[in-house]
Amino acid sequence: MKIAIGGDSAGRPLIEVIGKHLAGKTGIEVADLSPGTDNSAEFYADTAERVALAIASGHYDRGILACGTGIGVAISANKVPGIRAAQTHDTYSAERAAKSNDAHIITMGARVIGPELAKCIVDAWLASDFDPKGSSAANVAAIGALEARHAKASK
Repeated sequence: MKIAIGGDSAGRPLIEVIGKHLAGKTGIEVADLSPGTDNSAEFYADTAERVALAIASGHYDRGILACGTGIGVAISANKVPGIRAAQTHDTYSAERAAKSNDAHIITMGARVIGPELAKCIVDAWLASDFDPKGSSAANVAAIGALEARHAKASK
C-alpha cells in the first residue's frame, strides 16, 4: 500500500511521527508531501491539495494529513473531486471512516491529540476496509452522486 502524508507547520511534527511509524510496517510505502521546512508560508490548503491530488491521480492509495486541528486540511482535501477525507481523533472514528465512508484520507490535529494516540488511529484506519456490498455502500454512492450533481452545476 502506498500512503501519502503531509502536514503544515503546525502538523509537521505529528506527520513526522506518523511517517516513522508507517515506515516500520511491512508492505507500506510512505511519501511525505509536506512543504520543506524552509517553506513555512505554504497554506494548509496547499498541502492538503497536494496529498489529495496524489491519491485522486492513483499514485497513492490513501493519505494522512495534519494541521493544528485537523479541520482545515479535511475541508481542503474534500474540495478535490473524488476525495473523501475524514477528521479522526479516536480509533472508532478512524475505523468508521474506512468501513462506513470509504475515506481515502484521514486528518488529525497536532494540537488536539498526542503522538501515541495518532499511531493507534492510523493503525485502526489501516486495519479497516470498506465493503462495497455492505450496509454503507448506498450512502457512499450517494456522496458520489451529490458530488457529480454539483460538479455539473458549477460548469
